[in-house]
Amino acid sequence: MKKIALLGSTGSIGTSTLDVVRRNPRQLQVVAMACGRNVERVLEQIREHRPSLVSVTAEGDAVRLREALGAEAPEILWGREGSVRVATHPEAQTVVSAIVGAAGLEPTYAAIQAKKDIALANKETMVVAGEFMNAAARQRGVKIFPVDSEHSAIFQCLNGEDPKRIRRLILTASGGPFLNKPKEEFAGITVEQALKHPNWSMGAKITIDSATLMNKGLELIEARWLFDVAPEALAVCVHPQSIIHSMVEFQDSSVMAQLGLPDMRVPIAYALSYPDRLPNDLPSLDLTQLAGLTFFQPDEGKFPCLKLAKQAMAEGGTMPAVLNAANEVAVQQFLDRKISFLQIPRVVEETLQGHARVTPKSLEEIVAIDQWARQRASELAAA
Repeated sequence: MKKIALLGSTGSIGTSTLDVVRRNPRQLQVVAMACGRNVERVLEQIREHRPSLVSVTAEGDAVRLREALGAEAPEILWGREGSVRVATHPEAQTVVSAIVGAAGLEPTYAAIQAKKDIALANKETMVVAGEFMNAAARQRGVKIFPVDSEHSAIFQCLNGEDPKRIRRLILTASGGPFLNKPKEEFAGITVEQALKHPNWSMGAKITIDSATLMNKGLELIEARWLFDVAPEALAVCVHPQSIIHSMVEFQDSSVMAQLGLPDMRVPIAYALSYPDRLPNDLPSLDLTQLAGLTFFQPDEGKFPCLKLAKQAMAEGGTMPAVLNAANEVAVQQFLDRKISFLQIPRVVEETLQGHARVTPKSLEEIVAIDQWARQRASELAAA
C-alpha cells in the first residue's frame, strides 16, 4: 500500500485525489493532509480518511477542528510550519502537491529534501523555481510525476521513448469560456462569466487563468522544466473538446497523443500508481459519439497573457517568478471585483517591465523577488 501526504486537500485536485483513494483502499492511504480555510470540508475528510496529521491555515481553525473531533482528533497544526510537517510526514512515500499558487513552493521543496516522491499538481512550483526543484530532486533521488492533464499526457507519450528524439511538445488548451467571444466585448466580462469553464471543474484561480490563457503559459514553463526541453521546442494548440490532452512530435515527424474524457482523476491515479494503472469505473471514451475534434492556433492578441508567459520563459532567470506572482495578485483582484478582466494582463505586463532580470542563486532570493512582484502588482492594480 502506498501512503501519501496531500497538500491542498479541500481544493478540486485534493477532493479528486481523495476520490481516487476512496476507490482504491487497498492500494492507497492518506496519512497526512493540509488545507486552507474550509474547515467543514476538511472535518468530513478527516472523519473518512483518518490521517494522523492535519494542517490548516489559521490557528483558530485548528482549535475549531480539535473541538469538533474531540478524542478522535489527529495531530492538528496550522500555518507554514504545519504544511511543511505534512509534506515531510515520515510515513508518506508520495506527496500530492495541490496547494494553489506559490504557497505550494516551500512545502513541495521540503518534501523533496525529505526524499518524498512528488505528484505535482501545483504548476507554480516549477514556474517559480523549476531549476532548483529539478536539482534537488536529482540530488535526493526523487521522482516528480505530473498531475496536470497536459503534462501527464506528455509523460505517458514519452513512456519508453528517448527524450533526445523529441522535436516538439504540443500542449492542448480548451480555449476557455471566451474562445469565440469578440475581443471588443472583453471589457464587459464579469467574474461569473469567467468562472464558467466549458469542460473542466476547477478552483477559481485556475479557472480564471484558463479564461485568460495564462494557465497555458504557466504550463509551458512547467513543461520546460519537467521534461528538460528548450523553450522553442514547446507549442500550444487550442483544442476546444479537451479530448486530446497533449501531444509529442518526434524527430521522425511522428506525433503521439494521449486521449481521454476530461476527468482529473485519471492523471491523478496514474501519478500515484506509476508504472501501474489503477482500474476505475469512469466512462470510456467513445470516438464514434464525438461530433469532431478541432484545433486552432491561439490568438495572442485576444489573450496576451499567453504571450507574456512565453516572453518570461524565453528570458528565464527570475522573470517567470515575477510573472506568476503578478498574475496571482491580478487574478485575486479580479475575483474581488477590484479590477476588470482586461486589467489582468496589464498588471502582469507592467510588473514584468519594472523588474530587471537576474539569475537567482538561492530559493530565498526567488522568494524575495516573488514578494517584491506581489507588492508591485498590488500597487499597479490599485492605481
